[in-house]
Amino acid sequence: MNKRFATLDVMRGLTVAFMCIVNNPGNWGKLYPPLAHAHWDGCTPTDLVFPFFVFCMGCAMAFSLARYDGFTREATWKIVRRGLAIVLVGLLLNLYPFYPYSPHDASWNFGENYIYWLQHKRFLGVLQRIGFTYIVAGLVILGVKKRAVRIGAAILALFTVWTAGLVLLSEAPGLFTLEGTWAPKVDEFLFGQNHLYRAYPTAGGGSRWFDPEGMWGVLTCTCTALLGFLAGEFVRDSRKAHAAAPEEENSPIGVVARLFFAGMILLSLAMVLSIWIPVNKPLWTPSYVLYAGGWAYVVLAFLSYLIDVRGHERFFTPAKAMGMNALMAFVLSGVIAKTFGWIGWSPAKYFRATEFTSLCHAVLFMLVIFSFQWFFYKKKIVIKL
Repeated sequence: MNKRFATLDVMRGLTVAFMCIVNNPGNWGKLYPPLAHAHWDGCTPTDLVFPFFVFCMGCAMAFSLARYDGFTREATWKIVRRGLAIVLVGLLLNLYPFYPYSPHDASWNFGENYIYWLQHKRFLGVLQRIGFTYIVAGLVILGVKKRAVRIGAAILALFTVWTAGLVLLSEAPGLFTLEGTWAPKVDEFLFGQNHLYRAYPTAGGGSRWFDPEGMWGVLTCTCTALLGFLAGEFVRDSRKAHAAAPEEENSPIGVVARLFFAGMILLSLAMVLSIWIPVNKPLWTPSYVLYAGGWAYVVLAFLSYLIDVRGHERFFTPAKAMGMNALMAFVLSGVIAKTFGWIGWSPAKYFRATEFTSLCHAVLFMLVIFSFQWFFYKKKIVIKL
């Protein structure tokens, strides 16, 4: 069995490429609808990028944690250390370029502006959410001894705790609304409003403080990672079983069929659950977990069919190169985008005319990131935390 799960690298690479495109348009006011986030409830292709990252992370954990059986000092330390390292990278990315290049008050000296800047920097973010999710998911995986039924029970328990919190503590106009949800109060208690995302748009055209990568969502985000873990564990065990005693259900086509069927079940459950709990990415609702997880299973099955059954891995080499250093690609794209603001260069000055020109900038940006990824791939360099 190959040390790496090539199909997973390809899926992660395609996710990275799409992330670069949706995060870096030439003009935020000119977007094709599929390349924009849903305002609140609902899910566009763009809203699947983040959960696909988390799903891939969980899938990879089935391979990286396979040698551990229950809680051990080595396993626990590995999970906590790696999770906190990802959180730290996210914090550093938030702080880059590490000083206020746009002073809050021109009459203040540098030190006063710097202190104000530190007092109002956002603490949370995508990498922070991923890091905390990695820790919680890893500890759950160790604690339930990697049994599928127990993992399912853990997902149900996390769903229950998440929903109970909102039901008991949210206010009018409703527990799943931006104005009434209890979720941001957790972040306000932990970090204070000054360190949260403050410009989240409301339906009425205004804005309010709300962090879409808040801590309450870590509970349900962990469920996305656990769905990925179940997929990875199934693929890993099927490979071992097929190598020992080739049988139809453990063959590559059998694996594809069962992954696709699981995806269809998850999508169906999401549609049913959405009657009561809306599909909502900012809150990372249970129906959103099932919906995004269902699509992740379907995409993984489709790619597995093309790569493991049809043997077209070479065709996906560019995507594989993007996926093998996904964390570096995320950080690099963030650094480049923030450097644009630092030096005062605005893509909208040249790419603002139409949705098409805006997309052209996004594709060019993605190709720049790909050039770095391809260099590392050819040099066989994989950066890990």
